Amino acid sequence: MEKTIEWIKEENCSRMVDQLVIPYEHKKVDIKTSSDMYDAIKTMIVRGAPAIGIAGAHGVCLAAIESKEKANFIEEVKRIADYINSSRPTAVNLAWAIKEQLEILEKNSSKTPDEIIELLIENAIKLENEDIEINKKIGDFGATIIPKGATIQTHCNAGALATVGYGTALGVVRSAFKNDPTIKVFADETRPRGQGARITTYELTRDGIDTTLITDGMGAYFMKKGMIDVVVVGADRIALNGDSANKIGTYMVAIAAKYHNIPFYIAAPKSTIDPSIKSGDEIVIELRNKEEVTIVNDKPICTDKVNVINPGFDVTPAELITGIITEYGIFKPSEIHKLFE
Repeated sequence: MEKTIEWIKEENCSRMVDQLVIPYEHKKVDIKTSSDMYDAIKTMIVRGAPAIGIAGAHGVCLAAIESKEKANFIEEVKRIADYINSSRPTAVNLAWAIKEQLEILEKNSSKTPDEIIELLIENAIKLENEDIEINKKIGDFGATIIPKGATIQTHCNAGALATVGYGTALGVVRSAFKNDPTIKVFADETRPRGQGARITTYELTRDGIDTTLITDGMGAYFMKKGMIDVVVVGADRIALNGDSANKIGTYMVAIAAKYHNIPFYIAAPKSTIDPSIKSGDEIVIELRNKEEVTIVNDKPICTDKVNVINPGFDVTPAELITGIITEYGIFKPSEIHKLFE
């Protein structure tokens, strides 16, 4: 399986799929500086919580390489790491992976910069490979809750391109499809950036999975007609009580699913659960620029005098969530605290 993001040791750089040009083009870009990594995360060249986490780990490697000749090497790497961490405030995987790297930095502070750089790179590559294995476990656990011949609704993209490979929500779809090739997917387009339309449909049709694209406002219509059997989405941060932040519009899907008695599942690794926050009220929601809403194909679709508020995420309350699928099994939202005991 192709990696969405990987460290290239020969080039001392991070190589990633440019998700801004999908589905028109499938190309990779090399990120060679920490400032370029900040921009890649901020502009969503790389996106999806697990993939952003790996990008953060790579960013710390780049920071260390850039700072190795400086007298204040440790402090400079920390400063740049904080800068990279500020690029996307909602997805907890970014902070988690950077913290993993900074712990290596601290524990080995007596070593030379070159030795520390090698340790950081080794750990970044380890995190990459673990991500794929974690996603496959999530997929296999999730496949057990997908009925035979089911139609699965998704929102945004939580697939191979949102991770290092395989995917979380789409990992569940892929594992279920291996067991039952009759399953189908209804993919929300996911305005305003269209990750569902551009990326989810791109991934699934390449895998030969029967996929139907619907607009974000159509889900309840198809649920009422009995055409949706289960909803599976990803997450960018999960509070200890099970409240889950995901791409804007997820909350609306969860409300419709609850009303129509359709199971609603979150698929995410343990690293997406933030044990430091008790509820979703504490999750910082990123506000993005208005042009994402007002500009389509480089042309305005509304008057420039209109006000725009563009939150990138919303929080689905735990009571709307049937279960959270992790690499350790499927948990009720009220049970995920057990993963930290």
